[in-house]
Amino acid sequence: MAERSTAAVDVADNSGDDPLTAQADTAATDGVAEERKTAEEPSGAPEQKADERKNGEQPTLTAPELHSGHKLARRYRLEECVTRLDGFSSWRAVDEKLRRAVGVHLLPADHPRARSVLAAARSAALLGDPRFVQVLDAVEENDLVYVVHEWLPDTTELTALLADGPLQAHDAYQLVTQVSQAMAAAHREGLAHLRLTPSAILRSSTGQYRIRGLAVNAALRGITAERPQRADTEAVGALLYASLTQRWPYENDAYGLSGLPKGVGLIPPDQVRAGVHRGLSEIAMRALANDGATASRQEPPCTTPDELAKAVAAMPRVKPPEPEFPAPAEYQRTTYQQGTYGRPQPRPMVTQTLPVPPAPLESRTGKALKWAVGALLIAALGLGSWQIADRLLPRDNPTTNNPAPAPQAEKKPEPPKPLTIASAVDFDPFGDDGRESPTDVPKAYDGDPATYWQTMDYRGYSKFGNLKDGVGIILDLGKEQEVDSVDVSFLGQTSVELRTAAPGTSSTPTSLDAFTTQAEETGSQVALKPAKPVTTRYVLVWLTDLPASETGNYRGKVTEIKVMG
Repeated sequence: MAERSTAAVDVADNSGDDPLTAQADTAATDGVAEERKTAEEPSGAPEQKADERKNGEQPTLTAPELHSGHKLARRYRLEECVTRLDGFSSWRAVDEKLRRAVGVHLLPADHPRARSVLAAARSAALLGDPRFVQVLDAVEENDLVYVVHEWLPDTTELTALLADGPLQAHDAYQLVTQVSQAMAAAHREGLAHLRLTPSAILRSSTGQYRIRGLAVNAALRGITAERPQRADTEAVGALLYASLTQRWPYENDAYGLSGLPKGVGLIPPDQVRAGVHRGLSEIAMRALANDGATASRQEPPCTTPDELAKAVAAMPRVKPPEPEFPAPAEYQRTTYQQGTYGRPQPRPMVTQTLPVPPAPLESRTGKALKWAVGALLIAALGLGSWQIADRLLPRDNPTTNNPAPAPQAEKKPEPPKPLTIASAVDFDPFGDDGRESPTDVPKAYDGDPATYWQTMDYRGYSKFGNLKDGVGIILDLGKEQEVDSVDVSFLGQTSVELRTAAPGTSSTPTSLDAFTTQAEETGSQVALKPAKPVTTRYVLVWLTDLPASETGNYRGKVTEIKVMG
């Protein structure tokens, strides 16, 4: 009996998606059809090679003949085969123990790539980064090798998104930001992807991007690269290029996208399609400059995911589009009459004229009284009009005999700028020792999105194991300044509040009551903006709900904080 992998078993409680193929509704576009074209890689793709293609030979491998309803380890029930290729198959399955959908890759234990697939799956499981589709189990059993991973039915492939057209600038910015940061973290642990295609990128309903098939996808196909960081960086550049233009940045068509015209070479995205964000176009060229093309505007090329993540972080943030509100319906005036509410009033066909009785004769005294009252009303109206005009109309200056100067137009306020953070400390007023990774606090505002400050690991509940209300970081601005907003980036969905100390506070507060809550948000990238600018010296970024960590517990990770004022 073979041993079961203990690298990562049941580390997540979400359903998952297959890192090789689309789900049932997208398998036709990027599943079996795309996988059968593995030998036809797009020209200019990263330097990779597959062991099954050495010496020009293509070995004949047979995928395990299993059927729907078959159980693995008396736990994983196979439901639907979504790929059968090169001696392995991929399935949508159900984990009957935890009652959730999972994905499963199957191949014979004597498959030439079985050892490398197991090693890749176990290494990817140890990473435990929530930005990647998680490996849940890696097993060799009964002459079979199988890898179990998350299945994410509430996500959409980038392939399907691009079928509807190019992404908006904000969505493309989020994609390159999140994917480059995730790949930088993977390469720091010695893991490469080597198959970063549009079908490997999933977007959730909240706008978060997940990467599937880390290491495993390439191992199943026997793909390697001499320079894996360069290969993955260029692949991220190709994804950004496709997101901006709906074109694949090479001459061959691929992944349902048309390639560039033959013979023109690699041209910037803003020359392929009108209206492309210029900064993102330049980032895409810097990532794709690995194949010999020159980066635009004399910027150096990005040859590693870490360099690419830093280049994206250095550019101005791309804001989401303003929401569009429908025009209000035209106001319809309705006349209401007593006894006829809600019913239209017909126009009378015949008008009857009634005789008017003769007016009584008025006395001379009555006429005189009316004339007197009318004269008084006319005089009062005239006096009132003169007083109003005297107040509204400009008057000459009695000293210079010149008209008063017209009021000057108000100046537009300047846009907020980043404020310098003089120092910062971790803040845990409810902890036993009051310390939360104090040596890593500078990483939260060092300008490097690849580094981060993290909280302690909390068990059982996302709200700090129900032990405390939160923890955070106190930022010292050096002096009292006007704070317009605070931008915070996390690894994983995190709930956070912006709190500020009262004006006049001259030393770092030690209690939570010394701060006033100004704003709160939830997400991986949030902009905490008070109702109006706040003058303060001390700013508290206060975490209140944490994402799941790689250990199956809960931990917050802050990658970057910017205070704007």
